[in-house]
Amino acid sequence: MNTINPSMSAQADMRDQGAAVPVPEDKPETTVIEEGKTVGKPFADDPKFKLRNVDVSYGADRAIKNISLDIGRNEVISFIGPSGCGKSTFLRCLNRMNDSIDICRIKGQLMLDDEDIYHSKRDVVELRARVGMVFQKPNPFPKSIYDNVAYGPRIHGLANRKSDLDDIVENSLRKAGLWNEAKDRLDSIATGMSGGQQQRLCIARAIAVSPEVILMDEPCSALDPIATARVEELIAEMSESYTIVIVTHSMQQAARVSHRTAYFHLGHLVEVNETNKVFTSPEHELTESYITGRFG
Repeated sequence: MNTINPSMSAQADMRDQGAAVPVPEDKPETTVIEEGKTVGKPFADDPKFKLRNVDVSYGADRAIKNISLDIGRNEVISFIGPSGCGKSTFLRCLNRMNDSIDICRIKGQLMLDDEDIYHSKRDVVELRARVGMVFQKPNPFPKSIYDNVAYGPRIHGLANRKSDLDDIVENSLRKAGLWNEAKDRLDSIATGMSGGQQQRLCIARAIAVSPEVILMDEPCSALDPIATARVEELIAEMSESYTIVIVTHSMQQAARVSHRTAYFHLGHLVEVNETNKVFTSPEHELTESYITGRFG
């Protein structure tokens, strides 16, 4: 028979009332998380995304708890934290990837260039062209390299002539650092490429529709160190043209590629700061405990 721990029930009541909730016993006993409060610098002078009081639930389970954050224009920001802390859920809110989950409910204000991305008249296809996504595992279409990159421009009507489409494909592959490796086999099936090449192809595919933001959900977790280094170089190069948001379990990667780092814990956004500060002098003790390996 299942029994209910009275202390757990009390904590649930505290959460429902918006009160500060003690962290689980394997975390520092004195640490509490105050819902809706984030230390550091969660806001930006020139925000591309302005996110306020965001709450995400899957049925009765709250995955994101009253988070407010700005994502700056042409900023690279990394989301870090233990597994199940809400990083990917929050990322997927930014181009409405959670729409396909029937039990998912999203509250709050999510603005892209001061436009509500959850407005009832919002064109989700247009939104996802502006906010592209690169997933954890490379997912090229079972088509040629050329057709993978050309797919988006075709369905969005971005090229009227074959020569225009050729230019888009070449420019996208160049930006993804893949042109020299792919130019002589554009008609080859993309799934025959190496894992690192496939991931760069997926980046090229995202770039091809001229997005303003690129979301990356653990883009290097399935790659070897050499391929990871190439993708990280691309991120640095692309930050001149795009806003980039990365979910990563690698704190070393976050330290290498991002301007700011956001630490998530149990659905809360605990701390956001310049990356160097997060990893050398974090303001919140939970952030410090995580980056020093006390849990995670």
